[in-house]
Amino acid sequence: MNFTKTVLKNGLRIITVPQEGNPAVTVLVLVEAGSKYETKEINGVSHFLEHMCFKGTKKRPSVIDITSELDGMGSAYNAFTGFEYTGYYAKVEKSRFDKALDIVSDIYINPIFDPEEIDKEKGVIIEEINMYEDLPMRRVQEIFTNLLYGDQPAGWDIVGRKEIIQKLIRDDFIDYRNKHYLAGATVVVVAGGINEKDAIKKVEGAFKDIPTGKKQGKLPVIEKQEKPKLLVKKKDSDQTHLVLGVRAYDAFDKRRYPLEVLSDLLGGGMSSRLFQKIREEMGAAYYISAGSDELTDHGYFAASSGVQSQKLVQVVDAILKELSKLKHETVGKEELQKAKDHLIGRLMLGLETSDSLAFFHGMQEILTGDITTPEELIEKIKKVDEGQIKEVAEDIFQNNKLNLTIIGPVENSDILQSVLKIA
Repeated sequence: MNFTKTVLKNGLRIITVPQEGNPAVTVLVLVEAGSKYETKEINGVSHFLEHMCFKGTKKRPSVIDITSELDGMGSAYNAFTGFEYTGYYAKVEKSRFDKALDIVSDIYINPIFDPEEIDKEKGVIIEEINMYEDLPMRRVQEIFTNLLYGDQPAGWDIVGRKEIIQKLIRDDFIDYRNKHYLAGATVVVVAGGINEKDAIKKVEGAFKDIPTGKKQGKLPVIEKQEKPKLLVKKKDSDQTHLVLGVRAYDAFDKRRYPLEVLSDLLGGGMSSRLFQKIREEMGAAYYISAGSDELTDHGYFAASSGVQSQKLVQVVDAILKELSKLKHETVGKEELQKAKDHLIGRLMLGLETSDSLAFFHGMQEILTGDITTPEELIEKIKKVDEGQIKEVAEDIFQNNKLNLTIIGPVENSDILQSVLKIA
């Protein structure tokens, strides 16, 4: 699968991914700006700023001016914020590419940050926070990173805290944007039914006024843990949600590929070890999965599940035993091949559309400055062997890297603490 990376004189990176026969085009803009670039006093500003970019620009003064144009094209559009990036995108029928590029570049470069809109949007953000509190399946993931990294940017919630959101003013958005929304920190991806040379020329024109300057960096993540850690958030519910995981590898570590295969072995599908054990054998959960997350200077592996509250301790113990097995027993060749085939199949099926292609290429570029093609990634997965799986398991499945977060009607956490160990 071919792509072209073009770096303009101002540092703006353009990634074009042509897909012959695709009737759609996706325009995706990514910037190195997320919650890890914040201070405690403005925690949540990255996400809030993302909202405000849709609230009006110099060319389109109100939110309805923006959304009516996008809706009028039948486009799929949105924005999102992570720990280390913020993104804006629109997917349209390919004849609408010029208009989509004009709108996405406009909201990225020319937001006006109307103080009245900021005040109104505070209510929206706070209700978003409230919504996540009522979604324990999601919220337990957030408190997992809270536990893992503590009081540093990597451990703060991306959406921020209500008391900080209430205090943010227009100058906070302008100051933060001036420090981060710069040409050298921005990637524009255009994928789908495009002519590459034409697309590059049009992107260069659309982003000709993007600010330049020296990008402000972020604090490095401090990794510090001496013993297993447990965080229980008591909540009256019919189900208990948990995340059990360990510190692992960043996006530049070559061991991420064996880790991805290991993750698939444990929780990548309905035939995975954890699914078979927790759901099929124990009948203790509806969902159970495992995966890894890699960022620029930290990463982790985690298993997640929603379980019968009365079986919580047994489930935690069963997951830990499965982790331990990978440390002490070599994976069979047939099971290993099945996991590789599953990963490769999901990868290729997930790259059928213009938006999936844009995200695949853009997310790699914004995090690492380098792009591994699907074909190259497949070769890396194929080369993973049994010994590498065991080495990774021995390295990460250690008590001093172990963390467990729980949301549910837990009465006594002492017994959980007592079983929280890997043999």
